[in-house]
Amino acid sequence: MDKTTTGWIYGLTGVVIFSGSLPATRVAVMDFDPLFLTVARAAIAGLLGLGLLFAFREKRPTRGDITSLIIVALGCVVGFPLLTALALKHVTSAHSIVFIGLLPLATAIFGVLRGGERPRPAFWIFSLLGSALVCSYALTQGVSASPVGDLLMLAAVIVCGLGYAEGAVLSRRLGGWQVICWALVLSLPVTIALCFMTMPHSIAGIGGPAWLGLIYVSLFSMLIGFVFWYRGLAQGGIAAVGQLQFLQPFFGFALAAALLKESVSWSMLVVTLAVVACVAGARKFAH
Repeated sequence: MDKTTTGWIYGLTGVVIFSGSLPATRVAVMDFDPLFLTVARAAIAGLLGLGLLFAFREKRPTRGDITSLIIVALGCVVGFPLLTALALKHVTSAHSIVFIGLLPLATAIFGVLRGGERPRPAFWIFSLLGSALVCSYALTQGVSASPVGDLLMLAAVIVCGLGYAEGAVLSRRLGGWQVICWALVLSLPVTIALCFMTMPHSIAGIGGPAWLGLIYVSLFSMLIGFVFWYRGLAQGGIAAVGQLQFLQPFFGFALAAALLKESVSWSMLVVTLAVVACVAGARKFAH
């Protein structure tokens, strides 16, 4: 199996894992404060990452890697989780998942800016078409319903795309799981301090589903998913493998409907399927 195909397999595995992030976050913020959820998931994953780095005796990043790790931490460890948690106070997970369809374009753009990749012009046509479909759908839902939630999701997509691309470039030197672990460890002093400052005064009123949501986003969304995702981006190409994120809304809709009993309209499904159809075309012209 060639390196590109392996990269796509790793990338798809990461996407499947990430697809459960927004539904899990939606459940968790029903009982947890969004800021606490953000720092708690990062702190839990950071402690696990520290254990992994110590167990495998990984060498420390060089001074030149620190800036990239800070970007990864700000984009993926803090920025995206916090912004999406805040957004999910205003919109449903099914609605927010649609915005994830913008991530392939954001990741590809930062892949060019930070990773030096140069996809062919036809690639951008397919990527822009997929993103336009997502934006059009969001506009038809009426931004007046929750402009705050939509703007927060858009900001989350931008910082996440930057974190994905930066982490993928760094993974070529440090390795996929090492990058997310070091970014989490770098954030530990802040996330642990904020965790204690924002923790609930009592856990009596926190239900089981919220705890399960916290466990999922801490273990899978914040750590395991990135192990597969960064390795996939590094091996298969940031712009190319990044297009797999077009599949994330489809998986996310299914989870939102099955687990949260949220309604998934026909228009949501049509937009998702149309966006997924852009993946094949974008992949063909990614290199």
